[in-house]
Amino acid sequence: MNHGPLNEEELEWLDDTLTQYGNDDSVLDVSELDGMLTAILSAPTKITFAELQSAVWGGENQLPHWESAQEQQRFHELCSQHMNDIAERLSSAPDQFEPLFGFREVDGNDYTIVEEWCFGYMRGVGLSDWSALPESLRSVLEAIALHGDEANIAKLEQMTEEEYETSQAAIGPAALELHRYWKEQPQSEINTVH
Repeated sequence: MNHGPLNEEELEWLDDTLTQYGNDDSVLDVSELDGMLTAILSAPTKITFAELQSAVWGGENQLPHWESAQEQQRFHELCSQHMNDIAERLSSAPDQFEPLFGFREVDGNDYTIVEEWCFGYMRGVGLSDWSALPESLRSVLEAIALHGDEANIAKLEQMTEEEYETSQAAIGPAALELHRYWKEQPQSEINTVH
């Protein structure tokens, strides 16, 4: 298996595969996958590879009917490589950690799209028990939940452009702080999929 970050072609292939086999309950794109994997790596408890697969596709009964064993293997290998790269950055090179946000061009302007990543992160949070997160860090998680929970859409729509950009800028540092907290807890182990 390869190591290091996925290249553009590999990320596009993952994105296309998620779209091809996706459903209403599955992870829809590579940005959402990146967010979910970041939360799983930051969680207080490990999840199994089977649980991860089930979470990606929206449940055990929604796993893809792959066209070939090679396609399935490539998907698993690229997911694992990407997850290991995120784990390496979170643990050893936090200055190189950057959420894989989407971008959209409107009238010649590029806009950062954080919602998919944040929805993925909150999906990952839901796979573990984060109830022991101290009150002092709940606002840190809220920086991600703000963009990762449909209940906050009205709040986001009322923000000024500057407030919105500030809220987006808080997401990456929040993910690093949450990872740091759970890593320092004795029951916490960093999970790496092999």
